[in-house]
Amino acid sequence: MGKFVQFFATRWGIVTVGAVIGILAQLLQKWGNPANMGICVACFERDMAGALGLHRAAVVQYLRPEIIGFVLGSMIAAYMFKEFRARAGSAPIVRFVLGVFAMIGALVFLGCPWRAVLRLAGGDGNAILGILGLTAGIWIGVLFLKGGFDLGRSTRTYASVGWLFPLVMLGFLALLLVFPQAVGEDKSGVLFYSLKGPGSMHAPLLVSLGIGLLVGFLAQRSRFCTMGAIRDFVLFGQTHLLSGFTALVVTAFLANLALGQFHPGFAGQPVAHTMGLWNFGGMVLAGLAFALAGGCPGRQLFLAGEGDGDAAVFVMGMITGAGFAHNLGLASSTEGVGAHGVAAVVIGMLVCLFIGFTMRKQSA
Repeated sequence: MGKFVQFFATRWGIVTVGAVIGILAQLLQKWGNPANMGICVACFERDMAGALGLHRAAVVQYLRPEIIGFVLGSMIAAYMFKEFRARAGSAPIVRFVLGVFAMIGALVFLGCPWRAVLRLAGGDGNAILGILGLTAGIWIGVLFLKGGFDLGRSTRTYASVGWLFPLVMLGFLALLLVFPQAVGEDKSGVLFYSLKGPGSMHAPLLVSLGIGLLVGFLAQRSRFCTMGAIRDFVLFGQTHLLSGFTALVVTAFLANLALGQFHPGFAGQPVAHTMGLWNFGGMVLAGLAFALAGGCPGRQLFLAGEGDGDAAVFVMGMITGAGFAHNLGLASSTEGVGAHGVAAVVIGMLVCLFIGFTMRKQSA
């Protein structure tokens, strides 16, 4: 067991986790998930918001088992290796707002950092500007970190605080099992289900859940984080997390080639648009929000699974942000940016800059 624990702290450990995620993401696509969206934390949380009725975009409504698995898999790993620690109290309202704007930025681009690289691995050239925007947003966040930005310390709290978010995920799983979709029906009586579009495309429930559990387990052990990979390289010149990030991209690309899922180009890419400026701008906002909050959307789920109540608040902010994005015309589609998406990105940047400038130790 000791060698197993130590392995995930090594470079080969993080590379292995990145490679596993890259391969499994493409297999999920092969088995039914949307094209270039084998795994997308932001898109899947948006689908969950739709399934729960927080928005009425009929093409993106499905309670994604992968997200449930990420949280529960992380919790299992944390308990197995005595790392479950309930904590909270680090600027929760700020984290919630950052989660809202992180989701809005991601849905202007149409994907989280994970999907950005998976889109690139599938041949979508539009992802290049998204990844550049993500890097720029994280770089701005690093400048704030160097300038003393700090959300404050979380503190140990009741174990039940750490259990609540995993219990919510268990409740969602129970809803999926008790209220499954009937053939040709868009509502089970409780949950909403897409009949067409990305929300209607999904791998079998048990397959999705199993892969989610595995990824959650491995990511908790390795501290896998796409935002952290870029942040650590820019801030410290460290390449440990970046090596796992790179492994994800390379293995996803090779898996796409092997499965016939690589289709290079810009126009006509699945669930994507060609408005380059806002592919870039949306991910600048998302990257800045992730950097200020301390983790990419996947990492926030894994932290929530190991008892971090502040990470759970960020996730709830993202799910709420998905509702706002679709109800208020902020989210993009294959036709381009939503009617009010540009304004939302500008407002989001102003809010994040306000948070960054006013929450520095020397200004306290």
